[in-house]
This record gives sequence, C-alpha cells and structure tokens, in this order.
Amino acid sequence: MKKKFNRRDFLKIASIGTATAIALSCGAIQTAPPTAPEPDSLPTDIPQPQVDSSSREAEVLVLGAGISGLAAARTLADKGVSVILLEARNRIGGRMWTDTSLGLPLDLGASWIHGVKGNPITALAKQFGVETVVTDYDNGILYDFDGRELSEDDYKEVEDLFESIYGEVAQMQDDTDTDMPLQQAFDEVVSKMDLSTEELHRLDFYIQGQFALELGADPDNLSLWEWDQDEEFGGDDVVFPQGYNQIADGLAKGLDIRLGVKVTHISYGADGVDVETSSGTFSGEKAVVTFPLGVLKQAAVKFDPPLPESKQSAIDRLDMGVLNKVYLKFSEVFWDEEFEGISYLGEETGEWCDWLNFVPYINEPVLMAFHGGAKGYAIEELSDDAIIAGAMKTLRVIYGESIPEPEGYLITRWGRDPLAFGSYSHVPPFASGEDYDALFEPVDDVLYFAGEATSREYPATVHGAYLSGIAAAEEI
Repeated sequence: MKKKFNRRDFLKIASIGTATAIALSCGAIQTAPPTAPEPDSLPTDIPQPQVDSSSREAEVLVLGAGISGLAAARTLADKGVSVILLEARNRIGGRMWTDTSLGLPLDLGASWIHGVKGNPITALAKQFGVETVVTDYDNGILYDFDGRELSEDDYKEVEDLFESIYGEVAQMQDDTDTDMPLQQAFDEVVSKMDLSTEELHRLDFYIQGQFALELGADPDNLSLWEWDQDEEFGGDDVVFPQGYNQIADGLAKGLDIRLGVKVTHISYGADGVDVETSSGTFSGEKAVVTFPLGVLKQAAVKFDPPLPESKQSAIDRLDMGVLNKVYLKFSEVFWDEEFEGISYLGEETGEWCDWLNFVPYINEPVLMAFHGGAKGYAIEELSDDAIIAGAMKTLRVIYGESIPEPEGYLITRWGRDPLAFGSYSHVPPFASGEDYDALFEPVDDVLYFAGEATSREYPATVHGAYLSGIAAAEEI
C-alpha cells in the first residue's frame, strides 16, 4: 500500500507559504521568454450568446469578455445601463477557457475556485447550478528521479529544513532597507548552510511548486517585500468537472457581446469614448478596460491621450507570469488512479515535476502536467512532438516502458497568446501592492479599469478579476 504524499504541506510551509530558488539546472528546456506572439491555435467550441449587433453606441463600452468584463457588464446591465461588450477572441472567458475537442471538458486556463468560503465564484457556481469537486491536497504521491517512491521521512526532512530557512528570510523581509529579489534573500541564507547536492535538489523542487507553479514566476523575479502582499479566502479549493466556462456562460446570458472585435485605439475625453476596432468605431459615455496586464505592457492598444504617468508606471513595474498546461488523454489508466497529485523529482528541476490525475474528477484516463515561470515560457519554444516526447519519457521512468502513447493531447502557450501575453500578474522587485491600486484607478471619470492585475487583495485569481469588474461598474 503506497503512502499518501501531502502535496500542500510539502509545497507550502504551513500558512506562511514562502520558499527559495536555488536554480540548480537548466536542462533541455531553455529558459528564454518568447520573442514573438502566436495566435490562439487550439479549438474553440464554447457556444456563444446570440446578440443584436446593429448598434455601435452605448452608455458604457466594456472592452474584453473575460471574467472581469463579464462581471462589469452584468452589473451595469442589471442596473439598466446600456452596455456593449467588445471581445477580440471568437469566444468569451479570456483566460478562462474550457476546451472539449478531446470529447470532454478540460480547462486550459483557470481551473480552481481558490478558497470557497466567502468566495464570490462559489456563490455564482451555486446560482448557476454548477457542479464542483474538492481537490484533496493530502492525496498525492512523490517519485524520485529514478521512479522510486520517496518516503514520508524524505520530504519531511526538506519541509523541516525550509521552516528553518524561512525564519531568516522573513526576518530579512522585515529588516532590509531596500527591496531585493526573493531569490537573493534565500541565496544569502542558503550560502551559510552546508547542504548536499541532493538536499539542494530537493529544495529546488520544493521551490518550483511554491513559486513557479503557484505564482507563475520564479523567485528571482519576485519582490522580497511584496510578493505575498495579497489576501486569500478560506476553505477548500474546488474544480469544475464540466468546465469553468459554465461560470462565464452564466454571466453572459442576455448581454450584448460582439465577438471577433479587436480594439486598436481608444480616444477619450469630456465628450466620452471612441473605440476604434477591427470592425469599425464604437462610442460610449464611458468605457471599462479589462485588457490583461501583458497586453497593456505590450502597448498593443493606443490611448489618446496617453494614460497618466502614475498608471503607466504601475503597468511598467508589475509583471506577467505564465503557467502552462499539457493534457494527455489515454485509452486506459496505467497510474495509481486514487492519487490526485503526482509529483516527480526529476533530474531537471521544473520539468514534468507536477501532474494532476483527472480520474477522481471526471472518471476519464487523463493526466495534466504544469510548467510555470521560466520553464513555462521555455516549453513554448518546443514543438508539440518534443513536448509529448518529454512527457512520455517522464511517465515511462515512473510507470515503465510498456505504457501506451496518448490518444490525444492539449498544450497551452499563454506567453505567446497575443491577447494575454501570460497567465496572471505578480509583484517583481521594487513593485508593490500600490501598483495594483494605481492600475485600477479611473482616468478622468471616463476610463475605468478591471482585471486580476487591478485587484490588490486578490491578484492572479478569477475571484479577484470578478470582484474588480463589479468594483469598476460600481465606480461608474
């Protein structure tokens, strides 16, 4: 009988949740970020609401039909405000994206409600009658680089070591006069310790789960002072067996949504807003801008007049991370189907180290692997064939050479998506929570902003994006 590996306890240090990065290896997957965007290539088959596309004027234009745009439009429309929602994609949801091309719903972007207690997405799930299933972080298993199962004592040693390291880093967080990369702080602590190569490697695995797979960024791009400035809801994390799109579809009902309309230029002033798009010009008294931080950083949309310096500086200081997924669908289950989490302490840290078993959620033979941070960007440089070969090499180390090839797969490349340029925001060195506030701040009572990168309390979350959309609508 295999021992259950407590993933949450191993990847997070109790409730204080901090760790280090040692950056021991840079294997076959290189770590340079992408240099050129590529359009969405995966199938999109989410049914869309039918809307009247005759008018080009409304009291409020909402730019972007992700969760924040849907929340803003829904709130305004329910108050009797006329709203047109413009979306560049041929689907709603933005970074919430449920794909069904493999014959079952699989979320390519957001997957979880993080903390169900008091979470507004929990309330929406109940309102729309959407099924959720709890993720049991205690139900996992960890394998070493040779496929051997690691014992409880092995990972307990690493956890204890991290608790001792954290105390010193937390003190530096309080005592330093100047911000620095979180990596630098941990390097200073670790440099004073006599650790073996094996201990360093296991620490590096721990860090990968804590940062790159949780925040989409490595510690060398996180602020020592501010990386953990956000808040959390309590309770379990849950997934949607039939897809997160059910939340987007519920919010979208009855809204005037124009799909395939790409915004290129926004002119605003005392007379209102004119929005130039790939489908002509739309006009409104006000507009809610919900573009992802990555799009704002690329200056892909022009503002006339330019955005205030305070807002542009916040855009420049905050950064966008990435978390990519690889789904593999098999003809049969060859793994331990009772374990939800499968972790692999491979020779190359960060490559194929974190897997989710979907049998407990949808009773289908599907595995999904995460790559985050630098490794998340790096995997985007590889071909589909190379990615699948890397995944299968790891699975054969654990489960043997006789396992079958996948009969289908899905691969995300959020860093190359020209309508996202990443997965979600984080606070790099010398940025702060105040930058989220600055990004939310309206401009001239005409332009309003929403999205996860405008939520100081809950950045990088669906609930943060949703609440920001409501807040922008309430400001209007």
